[in-house]
Amino acid sequence: MTNRSQMTRPATRPTMKQSPDGSAKRTRQHLPAAERERQIVEAAADFFAEHGLEGQTRELAKTLGITHSAIFRYFPSKEALIERVYDHVFLSRWDPDWRGLLSDRSQPLEQRLIRFYHAYAERIFDAQWMRIFMFAGLKGHPMTNRYVSLIRTQLIRPACGELRAELGLPTLASLPITAREEEAFWALHGMVFYLGIRKFIYGMRTQGDQSQIIADDVRALLAGAPFILRAACGTSG
Repeated sequence: MTNRSQMTRPATRPTMKQSPDGSAKRTRQHLPAAERERQIVEAAADFFAEHGLEGQTRELAKTLGITHSAIFRYFPSKEALIERVYDHVFLSRWDPDWRGLLSDRSQPLEQRLIRFYHAYAERIFDAQWMRIFMFAGLKGHPMTNRYVSLIRTQLIRPACGELRAELGLPTLASLPITAREEEAFWALHGMVFYLGIRKFIYGMRTQGDQSQIIADDVRALLAGAPFILRAACGTSG
């Protein structure tokens, strides 16, 4: 697990400058605006992962070695900074090609789901990602709902449609998706997500190979899915 004491790091290190009387004084580096803004966002991601979204920007400024007002030269409000952190931590790790992977029917759905979740776990199994997501959820921050909506529209519902196609069931266009179908895939997503929770929130090691665990979770879902979907779609076994 990432050492919490290492999660917050200064974006720049003060340099030592010799004064006329021979004493050393600390000076801050002057960086281009884009670089300073990037460093503030990266430091804020570490800071919020450690302290939660209620962490004070005044304390964040101290970790950066800049004045409190300097943060607000780049971001009009704390909420605007949090939005940039959301883009940096969550949206930047989402691969738009995943949707194409899920819909590629030249491969069995089992293989597609396993490939997706292997790639997804590599992106989100990170202390910063997990801790900010949990803090945001506990505080009811809108970023949690936005990210869950992204999962629902780009993964859960498309996967339901792909499983219907694999089982020869009605398309989503001809028969609206049911809550029972969605919940089956949310259960799979939750199993994979919980591996990250155990590691980065509880500090527990998973037993066995992570890739194998993910593959087993996918196969477990698909083993029971035909019964669930046929029942949800009102068709006989």
